[in-house]
Amino acid sequence: MRLGVMAAGLGSMGWDAALDYCQSLGLEAIELPVGAYPGKPFFDPAEVLDDASKQRTIIEDCRRRGLEIIGLAVHGNPVSPDPALRSVHESDHDIAVRLAPKLGTDVVITFSGCPGGSANDSQPNWVTCAWPPEYEAILDYQWNEVLIPFWTAKAQQASDEGVKIAFEAHPGFSVYNPETILRLRGACGDALGANLDPSHFFWQGIDPVEAARVLGEAGCLFHVHGKDTGIDPHRMRVNGGLDAKSYGDLRGRSWVFRTCGYGHGDEFWKPFVSMLRTQGYDGVISIEHEDSLMSVREGFEKAVAYLRGVIISEPAGTAWWF
Repeated sequence: MRLGVMAAGLGSMGWDAALDYCQSLGLEAIELPVGAYPGKPFFDPAEVLDDASKQRTIIEDCRRRGLEIIGLAVHGNPVSPDPALRSVHESDHDIAVRLAPKLGTDVVITFSGCPGGSANDSQPNWVTCAWPPEYEAILDYQWNEVLIPFWTAKAQQASDEGVKIAFEAHPGFSVYNPETILRLRGACGDALGANLDPSHFFWQGIDPVEAARVLGEAGCLFHVHGKDTGIDPHRMRVNGGLDAKSYGDLRGRSWVFRTCGYGHGDEFWKPFVSMLRTQGYDGVISIEHEDSLMSVREGFEKAVAYLRGVIISEPAGTAWWF
């Protein structure tokens, strides 16, 4: 296993400074933001797509710092009922899928998106319960009329390019847990799989270790994020995990994102990386900073220091004891 970075959080540094910073931390891989919600802080992907010289420059700039490009991040809502947003996010996604192999990677990381509740809606409608019966009709529309047709076409596009689409299971979107990842993959094709980010599972009551087992057994662990979640035990017991308050409301929320090791310790992270290896994932843990209590630099640096003591870096040795 190796450590990398989801580089959207470093966008304000600029390209060369961000790469130098990653090198100074001893990171070995980088996940590049190329549109939709992560933005395009380093380069215009549309310009790079048809410019072999710019592609070589990006690859060489990374390689010179010992960094492998291990994925393109284009998390968005390409099935939004807002036609303007949908158009932009779908275009960004399509460019990312075509650009990925030209930058030496075969992984595009995104969200499934969330449609409206009907063809007449103007805003997404994330359903979290089975009743009243209108919600069943909403889910039927979202999955059978929007999500499955859309992602079937995108799965074929990705397969044609030799690319895998790694869904970050994220509340607010139709794919938010292992079951919905596997449902969309089963309906649309094996080019769809998981970006396993444990931070989105803790507050839902999902064990990320067991999620890694299920997704690994299904052969769809494509990418992994290193991000943690801190739970406020009192507020979680009183209000539960569905919390729409601002991420800046640190005193009021039931949970907040934390840098690795500040939400959960070795009791989680060591079994987690062990399960990843058991299931055949021996790739990169891509650190994502979204800790409201820390600066970007401190959050990244603490995550690197912590995970360096947790990941399993060397190949397994010969089992001499049996």
